[in-house]
Amino acid sequence: MKRTVLFCFLFFTVLLLRAQDDLPLRGLAIAAPDKENVGLFVKFINEQLAPRKINTLVLRVDYNFEYTSHPELVGENPLTQKDVDAIVVACQSHNIQVVPQINLLGHQSWADKIGKLLEVYPEFDETPEVKIPEEYKWPNADGLYCKSYCPLHPEVHKVVFDLVDEITTAFKADAFHAGMDEVFYIGMPNCPRCNGRDKAELFAGEVTKIRNHLAKTNKRLWIWGDRLIDGKTTGLGMWEASMNNTHRAIDLIPKDVMICDWHYERPDPTAIHFAMNGFDVATCSWRKPQVALEQQEMLKTLRKNATADMKPRYRGMLHTSWTSFSNFLKMFEEENPEEENDATTFKALFEK
Repeated sequence: MKRTVLFCFLFFTVLLLRAQDDLPLRGLAIAAPDKENVGLFVKFINEQLAPRKINTLVLRVDYNFEYTSHPELVGENPLTQKDVDAIVVACQSHNIQVVPQINLLGHQSWADKIGKLLEVYPEFDETPEVKIPEEYKWPNADGLYCKSYCPLHPEVHKVVFDLVDEITTAFKADAFHAGMDEVFYIGMPNCPRCNGRDKAELFAGEVTKIRNHLAKTNKRLWIWGDRLIDGKTTGLGMWEASMNNTHRAIDLIPKDVMICDWHYERPDPTAIHFAMNGFDVATCSWRKPQVALEQQEMLKTLRKNATADMKPRYRGMLHTSWTSFSNFLKMFEEENPEEENDATTFKALFEK
């Protein structure tokens, strides 16, 4: 009898300790499916995300939706409201929060293709003098990675906020992801509105403007965190951090902005940077299973040793995939656990 009682005590103690180590946020950030793959995506939610206790889904929608506020910005073969409803119902049935994403400020082009916003509204371009090359290569004389829109253009927010309102309504979302990573074109010398202005203040102003718009309807802003890290001091460089002084914006933006802190080659502990500055932070992985697992353990250690004020700010893991859903699913279904990619890392991070 005593052994049984002791065993039960130890068993429930282990369960309690494991529960204390659980991270509140277990998420996946991925491209919204093409219209023809919505059924497969719903099946994936039901059969793969739910059993892994995924509770957050960041969906890169961009212009892959049948917007009615700005039909001129609708991409080819877009998702309809019926398609979105199918995704939302599946997520709601498993208590998965959906956070739709449209890239704002940066990422208005990719390689040799201009994005939909600047294609239709070229007057919003921060660097209209920089032309998209027929054959894109990096590095290049223009320093072109991705185009940005001008955050001070008087008409740009009327357009993008219409899209933000429509997509958050469509997904019944209480949060919105604005991207805002890898912004290299900001406060450029040839921009008649931005030239000479402090880049940190420009970046902070755009974050705050989007945040304030969402707050009017009790929605929360999520962004990637790289522009808020000093790339020179940390040695993280221009991709995972900022080399154009936008990092000082961390002291200028509202503390209720959710930060998605991505590092893919090493488990850099920059979650501490955001938590100590008063922000909730999710650590983001990609395609290296060992790095992702080290990031996860680091977060558990941080939460275990944090003060009561700091612990809740370490939200958990948001795994990212930077390919289409169909490509991710193909990798997911391949039985090759030794390969390092988006799907094998996801499986290692979130066991079924």
